[in-house]
Amino acid sequence: MFLTETHVQVRETARNFADTVIRPAAESLDREERFPSEIYEQMAELGLFGIGVPEELGGPGFDTVTYAVVMEELARGYSSVADQCGLVELICTLLVRHGTGEQKKLLGDVLSMRRKVAYCITEPEAGTDVSGIRTTATRDGDGWILNGGKIWIHNAPVADLGFVLARTDKEAGNRGMSIFIVDLHSAGVSRGPKEHKMGQRASQVGALTFSDVKLGPDSLLGEEGRGFHMMMSVLDKGRVGIAALATGITQAGLEAAVEYASQRKQFGKAISDFQGVQWLLADMAKDIEAARLLVLSAATKIDRGEDATKSCSIAKCFAGDMAVQRTSDAVQVFGGSGYIRGFEVERLYRDAKICQIYEGTNQIQRMIIARELLKKGARS
Repeated sequence: MFLTETHVQVRETARNFADTVIRPAAESLDREERFPSEIYEQMAELGLFGIGVPEELGGPGFDTVTYAVVMEELARGYSSVADQCGLVELICTLLVRHGTGEQKKLLGDVLSMRRKVAYCITEPEAGTDVSGIRTTATRDGDGWILNGGKIWIHNAPVADLGFVLARTDKEAGNRGMSIFIVDLHSAGVSRGPKEHKMGQRASQVGALTFSDVKLGPDSLLGEEGRGFHMMMSVLDKGRVGIAALATGITQAGLEAAVEYASQRKQFGKAISDFQGVQWLLADMAKDIEAARLLVLSAATKIDRGEDATKSCSIAKCFAGDMAVQRTSDAVQVFGGSGYIRGFEVERLYRDAKICQIYEGTNQIQRMIIARELLKKGARS
């Protein structure tokens, strides 16, 4: 229905890589909370980063459907790895859409993972409510002086470049924010310790503090005062990515549960023979299929240039909630074993929870869906 021959070929590449490289390493990466540079280098060689970057800028030039397909397959292997793919896609999208010719030269280093990136938005008083950010960038001749702090920033412990949302006009509300490209090895930048998370533990998160960091005039991405709008412009694609990631997590749980149920014996027969277990597996399968179709539908709307906001929020909300519920069912199929570290479904259950939180909480997604319904009608 949605996939072309090219989509299928790319999916097979990502699936094979997930099966042979990512999934075998997932348990140790989760246990060690290690940033897997060697895996990312191989992904870069395969062209699995910056999927939507045009060929003339050094990328593969694929569409949003391809991005969603890759995100699901990578997350099937390990969602921390898919999360890195999603981060790079977001940064590359911003650079392609808003970067100067000189700034777009960064794409080569970002796609190859020679330079690791971080998208720096969240602050203690600004999570879902981005308007609450306190980080400031003030004029200093032709350049800027950056002050403030960010928390829960993906890649903060290891990143080379930060794309930092800062307030450039305290009186202009959402129109007073701008995005700056910051060398995180600069004087005045300090990093907090790596946070220890419930799930997606190889996806490193930490704090960044900026103390009188000097920025050149070429550090501003896009127009001054348009940072909030630029950030919002990539949210639809970001939410499709997280929805696909959640679907991949749950697909891995279903595969593990089917295999275990066929092998585990109780009362003299495989537990897959019991209707109670069969219904758990059936519910997992039907919800995964529904989530996958919602993801592909939303991605297709983006690729067609249609208004996809409601569809992307529906996909992200449904898939995120589904992942938590259905990986819980996978744990249930495993019984006591599913509660023990080292069993894949235990990790998948922990990894799924963040899908209800990041890229806009699922409560926010419901608000967006309702807003779109009331503004445009139930048939829009």
